[in-house]
Parts: sequence; C-alpha cells; structure tokens
Amino acid sequence: MMPAFIKSYDMKFSTTVFFFLLLNCVFAQPAKHVVLVSIDGFRPDFYMDSSWPAASLQFIRDSGAYATEVRVIFPSVTYPSHTTLITGALPARHGIYYNTPFTAGGKAVWVTEKKEIKTNTLWDAVHLAGLTSASVSWPVSVGAAIDYNLPETWSETDPSDRRGAISKFASPEGLFEEMQEKAIGHIEADDLNLKHFSIDENNSRMASYIIRKYKPSLLTIHIVSVDGAQHEEGRNGTEVRKAIATADHAVQNLLEAIERAGIRDSTAIIVTGDHGFSDISQSLAPNIWLAEAGLTGNGNKENWKALFHPAGGSAFLMLRQKGDTKTLQQVEKILTSLPDSYKKLFRIVSRKELDKIGADPNAAFALAPVQGVSINASASGEVLKPAKGGAHGFFPEFHEINTGFIAMGAGINKGLIRDKMGLEDIAPLVAKLLGIEFQAADGKLVPGIIKE
Repeated sequence: MMPAFIKSYDMKFSTTVFFFLLLNCVFAQPAKHVVLVSIDGFRPDFYMDSSWPAASLQFIRDSGAYATEVRVIFPSVTYPSHTTLITGALPARHGIYYNTPFTAGGKAVWVTEKKEIKTNTLWDAVHLAGLTSASVSWPVSVGAAIDYNLPETWSETDPSDRRGAISKFASPEGLFEEMQEKAIGHIEADDLNLKHFSIDENNSRMASYIIRKYKPSLLTIHIVSVDGAQHEEGRNGTEVRKAIATADHAVQNLLEAIERAGIRDSTAIIVTGDHGFSDISQSLAPNIWLAEAGLTGNGNKENWKALFHPAGGSAFLMLRQKGDTKTLQQVEKILTSLPDSYKKLFRIVSRKELDKIGADPNAAFALAPVQGVSINASASGEVLKPAKGGAHGFFPEFHEINTGFIAMGAGINKGLIRDKMGLEDIAPLVAKLLGIEFQAADGKLVPGIIKE
C-alpha cells in the first residue's frame, strides 16, 4: 500500500501538471510570427489553375492548407472587406460599410482612419499582448496601434501621389524615410501609383525590410494591382496575367525576407483577398427611376427623399428620413412596376437579408444585379448602357465573386483543403496562431487548419 504522504505528493504533482497543460493549451502559440497578405481581387483559380503565372502562390498551396473559395461580405468591396479581415466582424458591427460613406450629392471621401472602426482589430490585440505589429498599405489603418505602420493613404489635392501622406501618417515618425534609404530608394510619385505595377514591388520591398529588421509578430500587407487590371480587362487578359505575376513576385519577396530573417520555422504566411471579380457588359442607373419620380431632389442636398448608393455590383437604398414608409413603398412600387426587361436584371435584397449577412444597417434594402450588370450613381441619361471590364461589390451568391485562401508555415496543417470558409474567419485564425486573446464578433476558428 502506498504511504499517505506519497499519495498526497503525487496528487499535488498531478494537479500542477494538469494546470500547466491546461494553461499551455489555452495560451499555445503555434507561430511566433504571422504575415497576413491580402491580394486585392484575389481569386482561387490563381492558385488552383497552374496556367496562371503564380508559382509562389501555388507553392504555398502545395506546402500548406487552402480553401476552394472564401465567401465574401456584402458589398464585396475593398475597404469593408479589409476591415472584416482585420476584425473578424461583418460591416454591420465594424462600421465600415462602403469604400466611401453615403452622402447626398456630396464628394465621395474614402475612409482611411482606424478610429472609424467600431470593433477591436488584430493590431489592438497584438498591442495588448505586448507583441509588435507592422503594416504596409492596409486600408483604414491611419492612426492604428501599429508599431511599424505605412498606411494606405494619399494626398487630398493629388491622389496620385501617396508619398507625403504616407510619410505624415507613418509610425514611428521617419519610417517612410527609412524605407527610402534602406529598401526602395528615393522614389517618384508614379512608383506608388495604382496605375503602375511598381506599387506592389515597392510595397513588398518595404514589408520585406520590416520583416528582416524588426521581425514583427504580425505583419499585414495589401497588394493592389490585380484589382485595377481586372477592372480594366475583366477576369482574363494580358494585364491581368501581368498583374498576378507581379503580385506573385511580391509574395516571393516576403517569403525570401522570412528566410533571410531566420524566422522561417516560426512564421506562418496567409494569403487571402477581399473579393473576386465578375465580367460586366452593362451598367444600370436605378437613380434615374427615382429622379423621374421626384425623389432625388434633382441635385438639391436638402430636398431629396430617396437615393441609391452604388457599390459596383450592388446599390443600397437610402431614405432621408429613416422610417419613411411612404417613400419606401413608393420606391418599391416603382421597382415592381418596371418592365420585365429591367426587372430581370436585379433582385431586391430585403432588410431582413441584409441583417443576416451583416450589411449596412442604415439601408432600407439593396439591389443585387445579375452577373454581367454593374450599378452606377447617375440620376440622368440612359438607364442601361454598355459597359466593359470587370466589377465586384456583388452579393456573394455566385462563386466568381468569392475570394481565396492559402497558408503555410508554423502551425499550419499541410494538405488540408477546405471547401468554404468566410472572410470573417481569417482574424480568429491569425489570433490562434499567435496565441493571443481575441474575440471576433462574427468569425469562427475553422477547424483543422492549425496543427493540433
């Protein structure tokens, strides 16, 4: 029989081990570093179809986990989507509903400041955990609690020139000048212009320098040129292929920086996006119907009753007076009375459906056009006119508008394939990899991606 004092010691030892293992489970940190890459307009076929010039993306797919598609938010546009990526929340909670908030006839102003985000971000969680973060060209990041921040911003007087604004809002002060001295040289405005692929090369070189020198726990970077090429040419074209090759090289720069920093074995890299793309052939102007009924105020900011706020592949009905059921019923009657040739081009997304998908709580309802049709803001001219190129902003009900996900490195299971996940599920994954406390409002940790 075991003596009582040995039994007592054994029980104390077992209890200590149990609590140690419990704490280790709760605060496990599969990766010391996470690099979160967003490629604007990222599509699963870029890594699923080897005919695309994307060797680095396809290498990540083969070396880790990937999803066949990632369901996007509504509207599927850049700034709300990137805010969902960094918060794990849908727009209704995080408060960034569109690229440019609705104004009745006013100038469209892009939301760039982090203070507009209503929920916690991964950057906040990293900061509270006493870890370091970095970011390059991420939307809605001006003023964020990021240790090394080169936010996505530009000159108000000359939007084609980003240099002065990035320098002004960089953190710490002088970081952009350090980049010019150590990473990219003294550049011209065109070197960070959306019209040129060099913006992705330069942004990735700055991010790579930050990885090598500062080794942040979390780095977020936004790669932009694939979006512009698809707006111009649609889903396929010479410029699209060149753009994805450029984005792929930007990702390779990051992989090389991770290797050179000596942190490959402790780093996870995630590549995802904000939306896919759909080819368009027509553009619809529903505000013309409202103007004909005298509801738009004919340009008078104080005399309108209803306006559609377009977001590429969607439009959201705004009422001047919230709860104005008379005007709402009038708009609904206008739409139901349209000829079938127009009605077949869109469907009405009810307020109940908008609530379910976490869209702008201020909209009365939305229009979701069929594939091939985009929506513009015009209140005069032709209701329907020819269009070309590509668009996004569509309701996530066809796979072309969804984005992708690939990941490899520390903590990532190799060979895992997910049929589908949500854009809001990325943030919980990053937090789990870093072992930090983070409560995503809407996202869930997708099982199986992280090694047990």
